[in-house]
Amino acid sequence: MKTVTVNQQTLSASKKRKVGTSKALKSLRKHWQFYLLIIPSVLYFIIFKYIPMLGTIIAFKDYNVVQGIMGSPWVGLKYFKLFFDNPAAWDLIKNTLFISLYDIAACFPLPIILAIALNEIRQGRFKKFVQIVTYAPYFISTVVLVSMIIVLTSPRLGIFNHILEAIGLHSINFMGDPGLFRSIYVWSDVWQLTGYSAVIYLAALSGIDTSLYEAAKIDGASRLQKIIHVDLPGIMPAITIILILTVGNVMGVGFEKIFLMQNPLNLDTSEVLSTYVYKMGLLNANYSFAGAIGLFNSVVNLILLLLANLFAKRISGNSLW
Repeated sequence: MKTVTVNQQTLSASKKRKVGTSKALKSLRKHWQFYLLIIPSVLYFIIFKYIPMLGTIIAFKDYNVVQGIMGSPWVGLKYFKLFFDNPAAWDLIKNTLFISLYDIAACFPLPIILAIALNEIRQGRFKKFVQIVTYAPYFISTVVLVSMIIVLTSPRLGIFNHILEAIGLHSINFMGDPGLFRSIYVWSDVWQLTGYSAVIYLAALSGIDTSLYEAAKIDGASRLQKIIHVDLPGIMPAITIILILTVGNVMGVGFEKIFLMQNPLNLDTSEVLSTYVYKMGLLNANYSFAGAIGLFNSVVNLILLLLANLFAKRISGNSLW
């Protein structure tokens, strides 16, 4: 009897597989144009994202350019141990986390506030003017932005120091002060990214059912009550998803801007994992050591992403998957 039951289950499973395959083929024939459009994107991710992942094995090898990745000898966790035994490792992790968390605390809520404020503006021209003024900084390249920061904060020529001197205070070397580096980095990010980031929330606000606003008006809700009970719940899925993605990139502080803002005076707070990997891997040609740090960074980001997604799903019911 058990043999008959197993055979029946096997036959039913094979039938289901055949049905599933036939449905997939029918869908492919019917919508082949859509699948054709997807192919370039799929190839892009395979070639430039997934295949390069094979290179992470150099973190476990004593990589030599002449021997190649496969010919280099395995060394296990040697370079991970070297990194964590380095007294500078925890300073790098601390700097990376501090800048990233500071950036999230400042940059994450402001686009939401700006989007809600713009949504409340009824004057068309003023609304467009505010949108242009707040969106424009996003399109300034990082090199130009850092050049502006250096010029504005220059001890001799910077406008900020001219203002300080005009009110009787001493000039400050803003870019040479390690204590000010994080604030300059974060608040320049706020200026550059807030307007553009608000676009997502504006799009989410435009998708809220207008009948909810009408019902709130009939119930005598104030503008603040409408924001709390209609606007915020309406954009909560977007807020949750963006927060999950942001938390999943906590260890991935942008390399380009920090590297351009670095100088020998502010290295105590400006040296982060991404700049350290660049210096160790490319400038010092220690590829295995840099690969180990980069892999550690990626694994931590992945764990944070999974945890953030899990918590968001349990608390709010919204998640990436």
